This record gives sequence, C-alpha cells and structure tokens, in this order.
Amino acid sequence: MSILPDPTTLAALFDMDGVIVNNMPYHETAWRIFCEAHGFAFSKEMYYTQLNGKNSFDSFAFLLGREPSAEELREMSIEKEEMYRNNYGPHLEPAEGLIGFLNVLREHGVKCAVATSAPIENVAFTLDGTGLRPLFDVVVDASMVQNGKPAPDIYLKAAELVGVHPKNCVVFEDALLGIQAGKAAGMPVIGVSTSHSEDELAPITSAVIADFREIDWNHFEAVVNR
Repeated sequence: MSILPDPTTLAALFDMDGVIVNNMPYHETAWRIFCEAHGFAFSKEMYYTQLNGKNSFDSFAFLLGREPSAEELREMSIEKEEMYRNNYGPHLEPAEGLIGFLNVLREHGVKCAVATSAPIENVAFTLDGTGLRPLFDVVVDASMVQNGKPAPDIYLKAAELVGVHPKNCVVFEDALLGIQAGKAAGMPVIGVSTSHSEDELAPITSAVIADFREIDWNHFEAVVNR
C-alpha cells in the first residue's frame, strides 16, 4: 500500500544548470566548440531553444538527426562535458542568494530537491564542488527517469522522492524545455532569467527572478497559493 503525500508539506524543486549555478555561458561555449569541431551547425538561438534542458541522449540525437549509438553517446558526452567542466571549474560557485534562500525554505519545513537533465558526472562536479549537496533532500539526475525534459518525469520523480504532492511543489527553471516539464507535472514554475529574458519568461511562468536575492518566503508562498 503506497503512502499518500502529506498535503501540508511543500517542496522546492530546482533545475541545476542556470539555476543553482550561473554557468550557462560555459555550456554554450562548450557546445559551440564541440559543434564546430564535428561539423554541426550551431547558433546561440539553437542552443537555448533546442539543446538547453535536454539530456545528453536527446541533445546528441538532435545534432545527429538520429539516435546515437551507445559508443557515440559515451564518446561525445565525455568530450563535451570535460570541456565544459575544465572551463567552468575555476569559476564554480552557487548562484547569488541561493544558500540563504535554501536556509529560509528549510526553516519553514520545505523539502528541497535538485532535478536535472545533466549527466551524473556534472551533478557531482556541481553539488560537491560548491558544497551544496547537504542542503538538498533529494537529487534526481537524467539516469533516474525514462523520458527527459520537456516530459514531466524528472519533476514527478523528485516530488515522489520528497513525498510531496505535485501541486505543492514549486519548480525553479531557466530553460524553455524545463519550464514545459514543470508545467506538465502540474507544478507552478518560477523562471530564472539566466538563459532567457524576463520578457520571454513572464508569459509562461508564475514569476521571474534574476537570482535568489529577489525571492523571499512571502514570494515563494504566494506562488504556491496561486
């Protein structure tokens, strides 16, 4: 017999790249260099609309125009992600205001989770490199769900693992595909304007912030209760 979620408990579910760390320029550069080296067309617009938010399999399937083999996926992912980590490593730090906001959420009994399409190597690089891992109750990565964003799987899995009903979860996302995933999961989404402008995000999210200095408990609670 399954245990029903506590209807009074809230959760905050955070995408990783572009949300808890402001690293999008480094991913964009790594993808540009990778695509140029392998003869794939690349543009900034293509990256932010077609790649940002996708898991590795779906990203390389988009570039190839077909499903990559297991060996292709492994080799291409290693090449691109090592390039990204090497470039971003010296600049790795939590997003502005994040730690303070996470502490406020925990003081109010809110469960906190990371739900990311990133490969597990990048998850370890980010959460352990910044020291953020202990501040989250649950971490869900791309290997733990069948369908990547924009499917709702990753956010529904995070809600399940923290034991909170989806309607009581708030998603923090920067990517268009991630926003679609959060909304498909039946969750309000707060947009973080690291990948897209406030004007782009405002019509498709419940609120928009530049970083976590712009949100407090009252703001968070208002989004939950809309």
